[in-house]
Amino acid sequence: MLNRTSLIVLTLAAALAGIFVGFKVFNATPSASCPPTEALQCFATPRPLPPFELLRHDGSPLTLDALKGHWTLVFIGFTHCPDVCPTTLAELRQAQKQWQALPETTRPRVLFVSVDPERDSPAHTGRYAHAFHADTIAATGDLAALQRFARSLSLVFMKQPPNNPQHPQVYAVDHSAALAVINPDGQMAGVIQPDPQSHSFDPDKIARDFILLSQNLP
Repeated sequence: MLNRTSLIVLTLAAALAGIFVGFKVFNATPSASCPPTEALQCFATPRPLPPFELLRHDGSPLTLDALKGHWTLVFIGFTHCPDVCPTTLAELRQAQKQWQALPETTRPRVLFVSVDPERDSPAHTGRYAHAFHADTIAATGDLAALQRFARSLSLVFMKQPPNNPQHPQVYAVDHSAALAVINPDGQMAGVIQPDPQSHSFDPDKIARDFILLSQNLP
């Protein structure tokens, strides 16, 4: 049985699916920069992103410019997440293993952003993400920066009140389950939605998509 957090996450995912279906309806022509893909739903016209600054696991800044030159899969979550986050990062780890042999200069990247700044410091976020795969970029930031970053990618998150007022640090953060995709030019190029039935991702399809896309980099 799905818990309350899972139900809300799925509701958010459904809402986002509507957003991205809208993009596909009004941008029906395939993007010249995106060949046919299995998991990635490409936008016909990649969307420019505003500048942002988050903090990496070592405290150094993470900006949009730092992501350019690679395809980047963005997943937002939090380290106390009971189900969606560890499952998704484990599935992405399987894809990362498949593209590990690609040159570092063109290898796709996974960016995990914690949207729980009260409990997740940059260092703690890094330890969590790197337990799944050492190549994962881990970052967080203050609440305002995180809200701007998520909104620019059409992702959402919301802290829930604690179940027990005597334990205010025990709470959930509802968040989008979809993966936003940033292209090597620093634009939002599309989205990867979890399967509507299993609510999971297909690592093999993701790996094939991004190996193909990375091999086509100039």
